[in-house]
Order: sequence, then structure tokens, then C-alpha cells
Amino acid sequence: MASTTLTAPVETTAKTRTKTPSWVWSLPPVAALAVVFLYPLYLVVEQSLRPDTGGTSLQPYADVFASSAFREALGTTVWLAVGSTAGCLVLGFVLALVIAFVPFPGGKAVAKFIDVFLSFPSFLITLALLFVYGQVGMANGLWTDVTGAASGPFQFLATPWGVLLAEITYFTPFVMRPLLAAFSQVDTAQLEVASSLGARPARIVRQVILPEALPALAAGGSLVLVMCLNEFGIVLFTGAKGVTTLPMLVYGKAILESDYPGACVVAVVNVAISVGLYGLYRVVSRRVGA
Repeated sequence: MASTTLTAPVETTAKTRTKTPSWVWSLPPVAALAVVFLYPLYLVVEQSLRPDTGGTSLQPYADVFASSAFREALGTTVWLAVGSTAGCLVLGFVLALVIAFVPFPGGKAVAKFIDVFLSFPSFLITLALLFVYGQVGMANGLWTDVTGAASGPFQFLATPWGVLLAEITYFTPFVMRPLLAAFSQVDTAQLEVASSLGARPARIVRQVILPEALPALAAGGSLVLVMCLNEFGIVLFTGAKGVTTLPMLVYGKAILESDYPGACVVAVVNVAISVGLYGLYRVVSRRVGA
């Protein structure tokens, strides 16, 4: 008994000494985040405050904000992102609704393909659209072969509407994936009861399915909005003339004009908008119960 009583505190003390503080385990990921993301971001912010004349000044911000190119790029970026998000929400909700609740052959295969589609690069979808609707694409080629015309009628891909179509095509699965997960949790008994009580399909969707899908719509919509704000490949590969978004403006100032302070200013604004939208999404998601 005496030996047991004497050895217990020793074992407890040994365990206390060998226990590693929890904050120590957070140091490696924090260090990796600082090296990979925070330090480059710091360099961008620092460069945005250093005009070509030397020193530290807010003059690069004043010059960029006063330029019409920046205001036009900001407006184009916002309306393309909002329009693409709205289109993805509507199209994604309808397609997810059909896949989840309308039985048809190959439905499970289509749902699996959505997961594969998420791994595709954005320029690949744009190239596919170019092959179909481009100036020398299949649709225009078929038109000229049939009618003998010099060119086809499908010229919209090099316009803002072509960029909008490409973004909706590419980003819609990012809305469908959380919706399909949410629909899989819907109690089918509620749908059967509502149908037996005489509720029409539109009313069932509005009063039973839609409330369950709101958190998934908020999550998918916010993700698509942020991704559209930062999309570069789709705008570049469509070759849309006169369509300059904030990422394209960063590319133009840095690569074509060698205006590195101006490019960093636009990049800082783009990051600030993305972070602000993410914060707004977190607030909204808490309120809707996401």
C-alpha cells in the first residue's frame, strides 16, 4: 500500500512533464502559412505603397483609383461575378433538383460526374466552348457549309455575354455539389405527405425543399461569387475584346505596362473585396444556420 501511495505522484509528475502544449502543434502550419501566403501578400502590399519615384506613399492608390480603366474593370468584374452567380444559383438549383428527385436512367452516374467536373481547369471548358461557338467553331462551320455565308451568326463568345456563359457553365457544379448533399438529407416522408395532401410540385419545392436548400445555396453562391471575382483563365481564353476584369488589369499593368505599383494596388483591392465577401458570407451563414 505504501509503495503504491508513493509512486502515484511520481507517475503523475512524469506525465505532466512530458505533455506537449497544444499551441506547439499549431506552429508548423502557421509557419507554413506565413511563408507561403502571408509573406508574399506583405510584399504585394509593400510594393503598392512604393511609387516609381521612390519612398513610401499612397500616390499609387490615388493614381489607380483616379483612372477610368480601374473603374471600368471594377464595374465589369462586379457585374460579371454577380450575373454568373445568379445564373449558377438558378441553373444549379434546377439541375440538382432534377438529379435528386426525378428518377431517370444514369442519374447516379451524372451525380458522380459532377464530382469529376469540379477538378477540370477553367480554361478547358472555355476551349470546349470555343470549339463549338467560336468564329471557326462547329456551329459557325455548319452554318457556313449549309448557307454558303462568309461567316456564321455565333459571334457572342468574344463579348461579355460569352464570358458570362463560360463562367456559368464552369461554376454551376460548384453550386450543385452542396445542393445534392443537402437534398440527400431531405426526409422523403415529408414530400410524400405533402403530395398526398394535394400539394403541387411547385408548392412542395417552395415550402419543403427550398428551406432545406437555403444554407447550401448560400454556401455555393458565396463560393462562386468569390471565384468569379478572381477568375482569370476564362476571360483570357475567350479572347473577349473590351472585357477587362481586375485580374486582367493586374496582368496588363504588370506584364504589358511594367507598372508594378499599380498592379499591386489592383491586387490589394481584389484581395480586400474577396476577404470582405467571405466575411459577409460567414455572417449570413450564421443567420441562416449554415
